[in-house]
Amino acid sequence: MRLTRETIAKVIVAAFLLNLVVMGAGAWFAYQEAPPIPEEVVGPDGETVVTDEGIQDGKAAFQQYGLMNHGSILGNGAYYGEDYTAETLELKAHHMREYYADAEYGAAYDELDSGDRARVDALVREELDAAHDGGEVVEYSAAEAYAHEQVRETYVARYHDGDHARGVPEGMIESAAEAESFADFALWTAWFSHTDRPGGDNSYTNEWPYSPPAGNDATGAAMIWSVVAMVLLVGAAGAAILLYKSMKLPEPSAEGIAVPEPGDVSVFPSQRAALRFVPVAAGLFLAQVLLGGLLAHFYIERAGFFGIERILGVHVLQLLPFSIAKTWHIDLGILWIASTWLGAGLFLPPLLTGHEPKRQGTYVNVLLGALVVVVVGGMGGIWLGANGYLPGELWWLLGNEGLEYLEVGKVWQGGLLAGFLLWAVLAIRGLKPLLDREPVYGLAHMILYAGGSITLLFLAGFMFTPTTNIAVTEFWRWWVVHMWVEGAFEFFIVAIIGLTLVSMNLLTRRSAEKAVMLQALLVMGTGVIGVSHHYWWIGMPDYWVPIGSVFSTLELLPLIFILYEAIGQYRAMGEAGFPYTIPFMFIVASGVWNFVGAGVLGFFINLPLVNYYEHGTYLTVGHAHAAMFGAFGFLALGMVAYMLQLSIDPDRWDPSWLRVSFWCWNVGLALMVFVSVLPVGFLQLDVAFTEGYAAARSLGFYERPLVQTLFWARLPGDTLIIAGTVVYAADLVRKRFVLRRSEDDPAVDDMAVAEGIVGDDD
Repeated sequence: MRLTRETIAKVIVAAFLLNLVVMGAGAWFAYQEAPPIPEEVVGPDGETVVTDEGIQDGKAAFQQYGLMNHGSILGNGAYYGEDYTAETLELKAHHMREYYADAEYGAAYDELDSGDRARVDALVREELDAAHDGGEVVEYSAAEAYAHEQVRETYVARYHDGDHARGVPEGMIESAAEAESFADFALWTAWFSHTDRPGGDNSYTNEWPYSPPAGNDATGAAMIWSVVAMVLLVGAAGAAILLYKSMKLPEPSAEGIAVPEPGDVSVFPSQRAALRFVPVAAGLFLAQVLLGGLLAHFYIERAGFFGIERILGVHVLQLLPFSIAKTWHIDLGILWIASTWLGAGLFLPPLLTGHEPKRQGTYVNVLLGALVVVVVGGMGGIWLGANGYLPGELWWLLGNEGLEYLEVGKVWQGGLLAGFLLWAVLAIRGLKPLLDREPVYGLAHMILYAGGSITLLFLAGFMFTPTTNIAVTEFWRWWVVHMWVEGAFEFFIVAIIGLTLVSMNLLTRRSAEKAVMLQALLVMGTGVIGVSHHYWWIGMPDYWVPIGSVFSTLELLPLIFILYEAIGQYRAMGEAGFPYTIPFMFIVASGVWNFVGAGVLGFFINLPLVNYYEHGTYLTVGHAHAAMFGAFGFLALGMVAYMLQLSIDPDRWDPSWLRVSFWCWNVGLALMVFVSVLPVGFLQLDVAFTEGYAAARSLGFYERPLVQTLFWARLPGDTLIIAGTVVYAADLVRKRFVLRRSEDDPAVDDMAVAEGIVGDDD
């Protein structure tokens, strides 16, 4: 069987339309099936406990004060603090037991004999396991009303007054009233996690979190679809291999390769402008890893940094709370990688076309300036919003929207969207000679499709406000976050690698197009719908369990082929005396870490039964770091190495510092993930399975001696990553003084383009 590019293009369009139908229908059902926000919650005597307005005010406080980057809600967020859903459910059950123990037996719960405790336990479980009647008023029992008030007091004491032992700064939530509202919001999520849907047998969260006192346990569907997903993975792997082999792509070979030497490639003004993205991104990268070291240490000293507070009398936690440091750490990670990709996407077109549009360099500088404005404004707005300096709705428009990965205010998000659009215009200008000659499924078009999909998915971040139901908010948030990671970013990776290989003359344009299209088909066929594995426990209907488990499992397949292609090409280049060894080392490392982080670790935690207990533990931390930095970060750094090598006089090119950074980053990431993070995650998984999810996320778990030892074991890996980044930043400074001058009047003859790029290689 031999597939043509036209055939693959048609299948990709069909897969894209299928994704739109499935996820579009899912969006409609998200609004229909989301857990209701009751107009009023009343006690047994009809007194009002909380209203819908109070719950929405609590959600606003949760976002404004960055609590999603301190703890988590419905398992999503940071892991430093408790999961608010699980903790309030556990506290609610605890206080209800105390209430009934006193009411029925006149004693504390712990003082009862085993038989009386069992009767109290059964009473609490029966009360919490009731189904919602579909009405707009929720009626609390006396025990529930008592428990609600006790949780409110706990949250005011912790999040308003402060609790340094837990890593909560004083005044984290500005007022006691806002802290009470936050408790109301968290208790509402606990309510729909233990309350069955009308006419259903499971709660709105499909019985998550695991909580024996509340009667929450894994459903049969989680077990069944975990097994089905693993069976389908084996079958789909065979089918994918058959499809891949049917492409008849040439095996990687060094025969006939004429790789352009760096000295034969001229540097155009727009490329020098694009290169300016690199030091900006490096500064963001350095700040990110330094913040990462602080965040890791906060798990050991909750309010200090190597005892500095005893010397200076100032708690680091009060100066830079975990939530703000974590917010900056996440956003800077996205921004430095995105900045590098933007620069690379504008640097590569002249390599393929020898074409320099008029004033292209000026427009590239404008884009860089706009990026700097958005970064400074967004990072500053986060601090101002979280500290209450932005009144009214300005806190989420200019400040801190407070949703993980989408923290910056809506105005700054709009600036990022405008930046993506400007980049697309500049990329079109640079690639125009290719766009004019190739079909719509050509390589240059693929780059634009990949960049356009990143922009399109970002629009989902504008579909909600602080008053939107948290289940619907999370639905749209994951459209941005994980459809980027599992769809658009993967698409962009294979497209940019294909473009790079063509610019190195290692692949013809036709072969690269076929490879990129096949990878795009696999990514689109698995990753987009696969995002639904995030919908199992956030209040979405249970039909996402079979859909998400199947497609999430199959996400492993395209990552295997990406790794296979990268290693095959690298071996071929070793035979050819390849001059771009350092850049391609990064590209291969990206493929390896993509397979390990996104593939192996992602596959493991995405199985429904595992995810039920694992959701929101350190196993996810290991997956996220290996996938984000390992896959996307290393690709960005590889592109930097390639851009630098082309831009520096060959006689003055020194890759030794980059090589040092490469090994520091790889060894450091491996130590961090496999020596510290994953072992903590497996210990959490054990506690979640044996004691309950709230126990696995409690301060008591993190303070266990073995867990603290594992946190200290992260120090060598983190140190290597920071050292590698410092060396990298210093190397950029010294390379700044050996850059070649750009051509004043560029023409196609000045560029050592790959054979057949501008012409027709069919």
